[in-house]
Amino acid sequence: MPGMIVAPQPEAVEAGAQVLERGGNAVDAAIVCGLVQGVVDPLMVGIGGFGTMQVYMPQRGVHQVLEFFARAPLAATPDMWESKLLGQSRDGFAFLLEGGISEAGHLAVCTPGNVMGYAEALRRWGTMDWKDAFGPAIGYARNGFMVRPHVHWFMTQDQSGTGQVNTSDKLRLTESGRRLFFRGDGNPKRPGDIVQNTDLARTLERLAAGGPDLFYTGEMAEEIAADFQAHGALISREDLRNYKISLADPLWGEYRGHRVATLPPPSSGFAMMQLLHILDHFDIGSLRHGSVEHVRILAEAMKRMTIDKDRNMGDPAFVKVPTDELLSRDYTAAAAEGIRRGERLRVTRLEKKQDKDTTHVSVVDKDGNCVTMTHTLGSPSGAITEGLGIMWNGTMSRFDPRPGRPGSIAPGKRRSASQAPTIVFRGDRPRIVIGAPGGTYIAPAIAQGISNVIDFGMSMSDAVAAPRVVAVSDSIDVSNRVRRDVTDELAAMGYDIKRSPMSYAFAALHGIAVEGDRLQGGADPQRDGMAILV
Repeated sequence: MPGMIVAPQPEAVEAGAQVLERGGNAVDAAIVCGLVQGVVDPLMVGIGGFGTMQVYMPQRGVHQVLEFFARAPLAATPDMWESKLLGQSRDGFAFLLEGGISEAGHLAVCTPGNVMGYAEALRRWGTMDWKDAFGPAIGYARNGFMVRPHVHWFMTQDQSGTGQVNTSDKLRLTESGRRLFFRGDGNPKRPGDIVQNTDLARTLERLAAGGPDLFYTGEMAEEIAADFQAHGALISREDLRNYKISLADPLWGEYRGHRVATLPPPSSGFAMMQLLHILDHFDIGSLRHGSVEHVRILAEAMKRMTIDKDRNMGDPAFVKVPTDELLSRDYTAAAAEGIRRGERLRVTRLEKKQDKDTTHVSVVDKDGNCVTMTHTLGSPSGAITEGLGIMWNGTMSRFDPRPGRPGSIAPGKRRSASQAPTIVFRGDRPRIVIGAPGGTYIAPAIAQGISNVIDFGMSMSDAVAAPRVVAVSDSIDVSNRVRRDVTDELAAMGYDIKRSPMSYAFAALHGIAVEGDRLQGGADPQRDGMAILV
């Protein structure tokens, strides 16, 4: 069987494909791709971020989830920002605080896990040496990468109407950010411009030689902690020294006779699975894709998923998440029956909209090993440690500043994640390897992608590109390719419709379909990526 890799960044896909061509396995390719992603898409991911990975290696009897989540600083307290709460993003992804302190700057940073996660994946399941995995990423950091359309769009989008901090303002917080991402006239770099991060190149070279301990307990940890202390932030040497990853078994469900393996909490795999379990009570394939009834069923199922997620989502080490109940046949059948009767639920929030600052890679190798990895900055904090070139995550905004809730702040608590890298099995063989960046939209997007393949018989490229809808607020958001006569009829039924100006909206699906020994790849046109067959 050939191999395949798909991701949103062409440079990263090519680097991963070259690993497969040289005989490396799916884990090797995913890590090399992921390291390059952190250089050529530095506002989405990097060594200052965190992630999750599902690994399936049939010949070795391996099927596990590697969790390298960001953790709240050990100095954090449940009520430290309660008085600063202004509202919530419309999709529920983030809480908005006075001065944007949980979004921008050093206070916004959780303890990152990507370095340890990448190292552990290679140690357990890869064939490459740690130091060899860094070559392509170091090259792009030293020589520069070309700004792509999505990178430019993300840097320049205006979020002032949402109450959030604009990315361009975050990038101006440090001298490094101003040097890296802006032209001499002070305007953001444009498509075709080069971003050259020689500080990051040196950091990656040091990590390649010194291993992950350098980052968490060694000299680099001292430099990182000193930078955070100088900025009055919470991350300390103790946070880095005590950081731990975790291993878990996949969370299993079913859809149309397929076995579905996704991620347990604090990832959003259970929410994606609940959505599929509700849809499984309907004959979706008999409907016209994007019809009024198709969109209505999707929207009401998503609302139910969202309400349950908002009520229950948190780190299982701190709170009980009732996944068995929420995924049960009886519970989802009752939800489906309510939808059939025309019952409409309301999703209430404190406020407006949020970015989706994440990336993904899906890989299948010649031996049938499958890796689906989603990793992220959550959102870029704009904090860059001078001399290291590392953009730090800005994920404290994901914690609820109100004490006593499943998502409340607690020292060392894992930040709940929207990630849901998923593998769908037909019998004992993988049929779909899929995932997406896209914040709260990830779970609905992945469920729609899976349904597109299984219910509508789409190819993977068609499945990831088909018009999507989301209903994770009290509105139905639709991409600009959903027919207007459909949304007009839904509006006449009393639904609040919000049409995106984007033709390809709501997360960015990247997947591989396996049909016998034939692989089909799909890279969402929303981003700039591609699939390479090896």
